[in-house]
Amino acid sequence: MSVTLFWSLVALAVVIVAGLGAYAATLWREVRRREAFRQDEVRRAHQNCLDSLGAIAAAMRAEQMDLVEGALRCKVLLEIIDPALVEREAFRVFGTVHAETQHLRTHSSRKELTPRQRMDEDRQRLAVEDAYRPALLDAAQAIERFKQRWPEGLH
Repeated sequence: MSVTLFWSLVALAVVIVAGLGAYAATLWREVRRREAFRQDEVRRAHQNCLDSLGAIAAAMRAEQMDLVEGALRCKVLLEIIDPALVEREAFRVFGTVHAETQHLRTHSSRKELTPRQRMDEDRQRLAVEDAYRPALLDAAQAIERFKQRWPEGLH
């Protein structure tokens, strides 16, 4: 092998390694950019959920909304933030209310019911609301405390 060929191959190897290194650095920057974007999306989603939770909890405490509906909405929003939140003692009532009312119809399927069936379902909702009223109001207050301690209160 001639010296010229040797140095040509070394130069080619250096160029290839440098090119691969530059490409790897570009990919690494893209990974970091995407991760930062994903974290920002998660942060914004959590903030939106917290804002909604705060509004719902305030409406529940002021009795401006149906407590069962508020409980169902709070359960969904807490699960979006972290499914383990619904298992906390302060928020467990939301899961309980969901379990006791999940058979009841909502939205457009409720319109398919006869007036008598709707009245029966309304009675069931009111019975659940009456049974859990103090716990639901306490849970709404716990949501407000949770929101104030965010994100430290998450874990």
